[in-house]
Amino acid sequence: MIFGVLLFIIGFYFCSQILYYNFFKVFFTVYSIGNGGQVAEFWQDIVNLIISNIFWILLCFVPFGFYILYERKHIHLKRFGDKSILISLTMIIAFFFLGYGLLYLPNTALNTPLDLYKEASMNELTVSQLGMITSCRLDVQSFIFGRTSNDMINEEPIEPEESKNMTYKDQTMDIDFNQLIDNSKNETIKNMHKYFQNVTPTKQNQYTGMFKDFNVILLTCEGFSPYAIDKELTPTLYKLKNEGFIFNHFYTPLWNVSTSDGEYVALQGLIPKNGVWSFKESSKNTLPFTLGKQFQKLGYTTQAYHDHSYTYYGRNLSHPNLGYDFKAVGHGLSLKKQWPESDLEMIQKTVDQYIDKEHFHTYYMTVSGHTNYTFVGNSMAAKNKSLVNNLDKSELAKGYLATQIELDRALEYLITRLKQAGIADKTLIAMSADHYPYGLPDKDYNELAGHQLEKNFEIYKNELIIWSEAMKEPIVVDKQGSSLDILPTLSNLLGLEYDSRLLMGTDLLSDNDSLVIFENRSFITEHVMYNSKTQKATWINNAVEDKDYLKKINTLVKQKIDYSKKILDNNYYKYIQ
Repeated sequence: MIFGVLLFIIGFYFCSQILYYNFFKVFFTVYSIGNGGQVAEFWQDIVNLIISNIFWILLCFVPFGFYILYERKHIHLKRFGDKSILISLTMIIAFFFLGYGLLYLPNTALNTPLDLYKEASMNELTVSQLGMITSCRLDVQSFIFGRTSNDMINEEPIEPEESKNMTYKDQTMDIDFNQLIDNSKNETIKNMHKYFQNVTPTKQNQYTGMFKDFNVILLTCEGFSPYAIDKELTPTLYKLKNEGFIFNHFYTPLWNVSTSDGEYVALQGLIPKNGVWSFKESSKNTLPFTLGKQFQKLGYTTQAYHDHSYTYYGRNLSHPNLGYDFKAVGHGLSLKKQWPESDLEMIQKTVDQYIDKEHFHTYYMTVSGHTNYTFVGNSMAAKNKSLVNNLDKSELAKGYLATQIELDRALEYLITRLKQAGIADKTLIAMSADHYPYGLPDKDYNELAGHQLEKNFEIYKNELIIWSEAMKEPIVVDKQGSSLDILPTLSNLLGLEYDSRLLMGTDLLSDNDSLVIFENRSFITEHVMYNSKTQKATWINNAVEDKDYLKKINTLVKQKIDYSKKILDNNYYKYIQ
């Protein structure tokens, strides 16, 4: 009976992961199961997923089917003898230690199976190296007993190349780390002080304070992609992209908790902790470097809005802690009941709440670009259908573009209101995606791109838009960058006080080397693109192969992931206030 129950549970777990991965492009964790009620909102998408994956679902239950049809008829209700039990137990233990021992075989990979085993995280790389069952067991183990930091990580900060410009000050705050180290009784916190004390900071640069004292509107745009920008279809997006800062090599990696993690990375400059909802967990922490907290300290009016549920992803807890007066559907924001809701309507109903203030900072999390992209299942696609009907593209590709037209109209309205108020040239608008539109099938997304997208790096290529009417000409940035770099880049442009050693991203306008980190531990620098799945390094910009450089950057990636966890778990920022 136990055998049958376990076969069913394993089959159910595998097919659940198949469905979840097909929808979100990541694996779910035990923590996510506890917060999984919200997924019920997408029941229509789930039904479609089940139908399209029915072969794999049935395959997962084949062992259980054999049990029902055959094994139950041959069950022997006879107790095993002591010798049989001893042999079985010995084999179980022997095979476990044999498997565990294989982890210690010599391995030249940058992320060895032993590294991943000790880290005990549920991610794509762990599943591919250790298998779904072992990854699940490690995730459950970590959920119950807690996740410890990887003791195999080198604790010495990796030094970047020497800054090319020594005329500017370090981007640091007046933190007496020596005193903090002497006074700390917590060994973990003491070691964190030592680490951050020795991290090389970025330097200020010619763009430091370029938009000091400006009003700031920041947007995280649901499912946004560079292929939504079109001179005719989305002229406002086209204008903002081409008349502001132009980041030619910007990426939006996909993290374990989808939109929530995408927001977390952009707004806090930290890598999300695998296995939990990092943004929700951070709601109890001190967060001095978020734009909301920074501008709140300066006396700005700080508002945040979301055109969907107030409690979704625990935003009712996380967003007020960022320094915002947060309003969403169900709490201070009333919108037409439809799915998804309208970004245009959200901005129309909220802009008067801040536009007449002397100084304001406003944050928007949009929703109009949410999957699915059918004209019957997406109200924004249906609303703007007539504007895409004549396009020579698939129905889903047209549906996606129709949802992005709603975002474009929202931005057009916002800029019009800023101009009418006479403050467009004193307001900075910054926007990026939470993730690429993974709800769009690959063939349709490739169609929008105009070619077959490479799936480890290119599919995550996106836009960081930073624009103000005060800019006289565009500024082109060729450095590699990602969502992790948004907070330090904006903080520098706005002349805010922050310590670059304490954020995991880098000011993209500084001279420091860039580093793009992906969920599966792949990475990109100015010299190399490393694919952790294939363990292949592609050297770029005329760089020559350098295995020591690869190892150094891989260690830096591990450090940034590890110290992001430690900052979250230990509420570290409260110690440096």
